Parts: sequence; C-alpha cells; structure tokens
Amino acid sequence: MAEAHAAVAFQFTVTHEGIDVNVNHEALRAVYESSKRSWKKRWARFRNHLVTTTYPASPASWLAVVTAITASLLAKMDPSCGIIGRIGHHLPQGYFDAPADTYVAAIIFSTLLWLSIIFVLRLTLKNILYYHAWIYEPRGKMSIKSKLQTGMLALLCSKTPMLYSYQSALPNLPLPKLKDTMKRYLRSVRGLMDDGQYKRMEGLVSEFQNGIGVKLQRYLYLKWLTSSNYVSDWWEEYVYLRGRSPIMVNSNFYGVDAIFSKPTHIQAARAGNVVYTMLRFRQMLDRQQIKPLTLNKFVPLCSWQYERTFNTTRIPGLETDKLVHHKTSKHIVVYHQGRYFKVQIQHQDSNQLLKPCELEKQFQKIIDDESAPLNGEEKIAALTAGDRIPWAQTRERFFRNGVNKISLDAVEKAALFLTLDDDEPCYDPEDCSKLDQFATSLLAGNGHNRWFDKSITLVIFKNGKMGFNAEHSWADAPISAHMWEYCMAEDLLNLGYRDNGHCKGESEKKLVTPQRLKWEIEEECQKVIESSLATAKKLADNVDLHLVVHNAFGKGLMKQCKVSPDAYIQMGMQLAYFRDAGKFNLTYEASMTRVYREGRTETVRPCTVESCEFVHAMDDPEKTDAERRELMRKACEVHVKGYRDSMTGKGIDRHLFCLYVVSKYLEVESPFLQEVLSEPWRLSTSQTPYQQTDKWDLKKHTDYITAGGGFGPVAADGYGVSYIIAGEDHIFFHVSCTLSSPETDSKRFGAHITRALSDIRKVFDK
Repeated sequence: MAEAHAAVAFQFTVTHEGIDVNVNHEALRAVYESSKRSWKKRWARFRNHLVTTTYPASPASWLAVVTAITASLLAKMDPSCGIIGRIGHHLPQGYFDAPADTYVAAIIFSTLLWLSIIFVLRLTLKNILYYHAWIYEPRGKMSIKSKLQTGMLALLCSKTPMLYSYQSALPNLPLPKLKDTMKRYLRSVRGLMDDGQYKRMEGLVSEFQNGIGVKLQRYLYLKWLTSSNYVSDWWEEYVYLRGRSPIMVNSNFYGVDAIFSKPTHIQAARAGNVVYTMLRFRQMLDRQQIKPLTLNKFVPLCSWQYERTFNTTRIPGLETDKLVHHKTSKHIVVYHQGRYFKVQIQHQDSNQLLKPCELEKQFQKIIDDESAPLNGEEKIAALTAGDRIPWAQTRERFFRNGVNKISLDAVEKAALFLTLDDDEPCYDPEDCSKLDQFATSLLAGNGHNRWFDKSITLVIFKNGKMGFNAEHSWADAPISAHMWEYCMAEDLLNLGYRDNGHCKGESEKKLVTPQRLKWEIEEECQKVIESSLATAKKLADNVDLHLVVHNAFGKGLMKQCKVSPDAYIQMGMQLAYFRDAGKFNLTYEASMTRVYREGRTETVRPCTVESCEFVHAMDDPEKTDAERRELMRKACEVHVKGYRDSMTGKGIDRHLFCLYVVSKYLEVESPFLQEVLSEPWRLSTSQTPYQQTDKWDLKKHTDYITAGGGFGPVAADGYGVSYIIAGEDHIFFHVSCTLSSPETDSKRFGAHITRALSDIRKVFDK
C-alpha cells in the first residue's frame, strides 16, 4: 500500500514556465502512517529480542551497572582493578579529552561486565534446569535438592517472563548411553515375546551393541555436540516432511468443539468470534505476551514450537516437503461452497484487527454470495489431500505463473485457512454416530474442502459448531491444544454473543469487500485434481472413527485409587486391547521432552511385563481383587517411571531412530535397527493436555468442556486412540482404525475401553 501511495504522492507537469509540482498531502500522510507502523513493529521485535536475549537479567540492568561503576569512579574507587585505565589507554587518541576518555572506558568496561553477568546467570540457570530428579518424586513430597532448585529458580526468574525468555537457557536433550538404551529396549519387549523369540532378540542386541552400534553412537555423539537438539530436526524431516503418502488422515490431526454447548446458531457469527480470538492469540505470540508453560511452578517448557502456529504452510516437493513460515500476514483465505475468498483482517488506516462483528459481516457477505465456482476451482484443495509427488509436480507446472500463482500465494501466505462448511454436526446422546460423523468430518472433510497443508484450518459448520484440522510437522498437539483452549475460553466466556446469536459490538468503519480468488485450471490439471481426490476419498472412506463420551467417572475417582490417571487409562487400554485382539502388542504413547531445548516427543511403551501380568490377572477367576489391585499398582508404577524416563531423555525410540538415520547416511545395514524400526504400533495412543491456560474453571463451566481431538490409525490392522481427561467426571476417547481390516472395529474397541475402565473401578471399590 505504501508503494501505491508513493506513486501518486508527487505529481508534476512541465510547462513553458517551468516545472509545476503538485504534492498530495493526504497520500504523503498515508505513506508516513504506514512507515510509522512498520518501524513500530521492527522496534517491538528488536525490543522483545533484546529482553529475551538478556534474560534473566534485563536491558535496564545495563544502566544500573554503568551507574554503579561510574559512581565508584567519582568516589575515587576503581572496581575494575585497573582494567578501565588500560581500556582508556587503547582508545583512539584525540577523540576524547580527559576525563571523557575515562568515562568512555568505564562504559565499555560496564558493558563487558554486564554481558559477563548475563552469561554467568544463563549458565547457572541452565545448570539448575538440568536437575530433573523432582520428576521422580511422589506428588506432594519434595527432597531438599528439589526445594533448593525451586528456591534458586524463584530467585533467578522474574514473575513475568516473555514467551521465549527461557529458550537459550534450556538444557540440551541428553544422549543416552548405548548400553542403557539396549537394556531398556529388551525390558520393554520381554512381555511380548516367548523365551525363544526373546533369546533371539538378545542375540541381535548383543551383536549391535558390540558391533556397528559403537560406530553409530560415536557419529551421533558428534551431532549431539554440534546441535541444540540431536533429534528434532531429523524427526521433522524424516518422519514428517519426507513422507510421500497423503498427509490427510495419515499425519494431520483434528480438534473438536465443546460438544455440550451451542453458543450461537449463526455460522458467520461463530466464525467472527473465533477468527478474532485466533488472531489475538497470534498477536500475543508476536509480542511474546503468552507466559511460558512451567512444571513444578518454575521449571519452564520449551516454547520453540509456537513460532509457526500461524502464517505457515507445508510446500510439497518431489523428495521432501518444506515448511514456509511468514513473519506476518494481513489476510486469511475463506473456502465456501467451492469458492475461495481473500479477507483482510486489519483496517488499512490503523492496522488494527477487525472486530468480531466486522468479521461476521465479511463472512456473511461470502455466505450470501451466490456466484458459482470457476471451472475446476471447487476441488483444488484435493491436491493437498492426495499423494505428495503429484501435488509437487502439479504445483510446479500449473501454479508458477499468472492468476494461479497469485491465488495460491494468497492461500499459502494467509494467517490461517477458514472453511465455512455446509454440514450440521451435533451431539446426540441417543445416537453416537452423529458425534462420530462430526469427528470424521474434521479429520478428512469431503477430501477437497480443507487445505491440509496449512498449519491451521479452522472449520465452522452451518449450525455454528466448529473444529480445526492441523498439519503435524510444525508442532505437536499440545501447542494447537493451547491455542484452541484459549480461543474457546475467549469465545464462550469473554466475547459472547447477543441474544439473537450475532456478535457483540458495532462496525464503525468501511470494510474492504472480500476478494474472490481467480483460478485458471487447465483440463490436464483437473485430471490430477480428480486423481488426488480419488486417492483422498479412498483413504477417508476406509477410516472407522468413533468418539467415546465416558462420563461414568473421571480424574477424581482415578486419583482415589492412588494411581496416576494416565496410568489408569493406559492399563485400561491394555486390558481392552487384549480382550479385543486376544494378544498383546507394541503400544505407543507420546510423552513430551519440552523440558529440553527444542524438545518434541518421545515414546512411552505402556505394554510391559507388569502390565501383561495385571491384564492376565483381571480375567483370571483364581485371582483375588487384592492381588489384582497390587498388580495394577505395580504396573502403574512401572508405567509412570517409563513416562518420566521418556520426559528426561532416557527414552528408547528417538535414540534408536537417530542411530538408524546415521546408519543410512553411512550406508551400513543393521539387522537389529531394521527389525526394530519396522515393528508396527498396533495400539498408538496420545493424551491431549487440558487447562494450559487459566482462563476458566472446569468445575464452574462443565458445559464448555471440549472433547479434545484425534488422529487417524497408524497401523492398517491397529488402533489409534487419543484421549482427554476433561475434569473430574469426563474422559473422551477418539478411537480410529481402518474398515478394511477384519481385525479391528472402533465401536467394539470403544466398548472394550469403557468396560475395562469399569472393571478396574470395581476392583478398587471392594
């Protein structure tokens, strides 16, 4: 906009009397205001960077150090022990007269001293944060060392850190010793193997540990020395970005609305409120106004993943995709009935966000627009749902120039992608299939009404219900869950709606009409789109997804059993899976490693020797309830220890994964690694965290409980289960599998989970 104004700010004509210059003062003022806003943003970014770089000190502390040193010199004291004098002797001659040269030298010394203090403070903070023994201590009991750590953190850390204040002070993820990982691996598979299988695996482990494993570990140690996190970059690239199969269902995940409430029936109004809250969350991220999450009150979690929440798109490639993040974006793209619209989200004159009521007007204009989709426009997004190579080739061939490039840029550079969907999902306690359809729609849509490459695709349904679909490579579910929880709280508790369902407030400014994006889709391109859509539909039609609303009990009762609620649920799923499949299998549970810099996830292996013994005891009529309780508590203790090990860098699977990557770089084969990395996770589980914000009290607002979210099946003959412990009385399970597998059934497994949780409760009730 500034460039356009500049082009007409000065006009001149040449006459026989000379040059007549005409200055457009209104245009000049627009240029000035635009430049001022730009510099304000630059200054804010610089200021925030300075504050986070100097943490746990502050930029203001530099002035305090300079003042103290200068005051000492005025008092005829030299705190530098002669260093200031030596600095003064090395200053350029003739530039400063006495005593100015002394004060310049004092400022230089003070700055160096200040930087040294910051370095020492950050190093001290980093060493303190390496202590994680408190994670293994029972809840409510704290050792002297843990109390000392808490006290030192309270002393060092301010009460108002910015989002990225702790980043460079976080410790690096430790590299486990090879023999320790091998020992833990053998322990994790013992319950799954008979004596002959286990003896064979011991042989493979011994051969690897005493052979090629030593060389691989040595190379991996070099990577650990030279990187802030030895896992995360390889994990992002090889697990996510190099995948050539569709990311819809296979990788992307979804989040669900609060199913017990319906704040408005007006689609545009709900979209107005929620888009506004998302943009406010983005604004807080840009300004680092979100307080970093902590454990044990003072131990910070890594905030690195938040950076790419918005303005981010996954770009397809022939061999590997890439994530492109834009620092800012002033628009979103809206999809409605096969058409794409670009909607400005800021007022041009003030750069302020459009209010919810103004956004509602914009979205209502799109809904009321009766124009038909352009030729080939309706199903373009199917390209993002199909295989990655055809999408990469099509993007390079048909979207490099002209209106296609302009429109694709608008989509990929948008803050987020919004779909105004014509479906009307709901929660009906008498018909669970409606909730299943709700979740399935968020996971896959119809194959062409979600832009699966966008970091966030917000979906607002015709009846005002909503959800989101998230691309997975940029971050893990807790990050988008934090954003979602904030948006839900702001939407339902703070913004609210009028009695007639519309957004509150009045629009006072003229709004720029949503811009219809133009496409020129050639016949050959349409064929690729139809092929991608066929792939997507085949994948989506094979998903069997069931959302279980478990309201018999929740976290409260599980705590009364004196076991971890997560361990209780995991043991319940082990029992449910055994009853469903008649055997045990490798089980995946995701845990976070964000107590370390750039940490993402590690695998917990809930299927242990102890969990197998407990499961057998539950259906053994010769066992007493007292024996079952003891086996349950023992299995839970082992599970909790495994979870804590995973959190503190003592996991198994990320270490093995990195060793495998090194082996591929060195072009060496390892029978052990090949077998381990090819083992299917037939039960893949993940817990969605709750109450990452302090916006609401679940006890007071039970109607606003969100059902969490879920993901597609990981193995063709297995189950994917995401669950959320929503308060004292509710647990939601999102169970997915494939319809093509005769061995799985989501409703059957959901019923097994419900029964297993109830059976465990009966054991503890007696």
